[in-house]
Amino acid sequence: MFYQFQHFGISEYFCKEYGENFNFPTHLHQSFELICVTSGEMKITVDDKLYHLKKGESVLVFPHQLHSISSQNSKHMLCIFSPELVKAYSSKILNKKPILNTVCLNKYLFDELDNLLDNSSSFEKKGILYSICAEFDKTAEYTKRLSCDESLLLNIFEFVEENYSGDCELQNLSQKTGYSYSYLSRCFKKITGISFNTYVNRYRISNACYLLNNSNCSILQCALDSGYKSVRSFNRNFMGVLDITPKEYRKKLKAIADKSI
Repeated sequence: MFYQFQHFGISEYFCKEYGENFNFPTHLHQSFELICVTSGEMKITVDDKLYHLKKGESVLVFPHQLHSISSQNSKHMLCIFSPELVKAYSSKILNKKPILNTVCLNKYLFDELDNLLDNSSSFEKKGILYSICAEFDKTAEYTKRLSCDESLLLNIFEFVEENYSGDCELQNLSQKTGYSYSYLSRCFKKITGISFNTYVNRYRISNACYLLNNSNCSILQCALDSGYKSVRSFNRNFMGVLDITPKEYRKKLKAIADKSI
């Protein structure tokens, strides 16, 4: 699980993309994310709920909700948009989250979103996105978020991003922020559902996966650059998260790449 920082600090951020057989690990960010399955089936986990989506079904993930995507046979349209684009709706659901994230988009709304471009005017984007939020809100039930300062949570994520390759101890952040170690630990576990150490380990493994896939670095160097002090501990943690060794992972990626050529 990791916090996705890229682009999401931009006011009125909007991005739409298409893909197939898409897999993405547990993460969260400060934008809405709409995922529409256009073919096949897809598994999407939001917080503690697992959704099995088929063609024509969608989910709307709220800001700061944990979610992951898993699919081996599907096509999808994915849209990520800033709360600033639907400011009135964002104000309504402040400190709330939906009990269920499923949303039913009729053909008109789907086609309107499908035809929307990244360079479309702000008015066009807001009109369509507000309509989607309104459709979701018709049947949605909400529950209160757990109370914990989101800015503090963001500080924790930023700390990990800056220190994962070295001494990434919560005690160091405690000294930096003035909050006690136990409070930071409880706050993080309350919102994310996992411990700080587990998050750091998963972040390091995510970084290692990127290096294994996008560089020619040795497995030892990938381990060191991701914050592990030995290949032994790296292999153990990699297996624990992905149920495969780093060597097998890189070999599998190479076989997929060779097959696509």
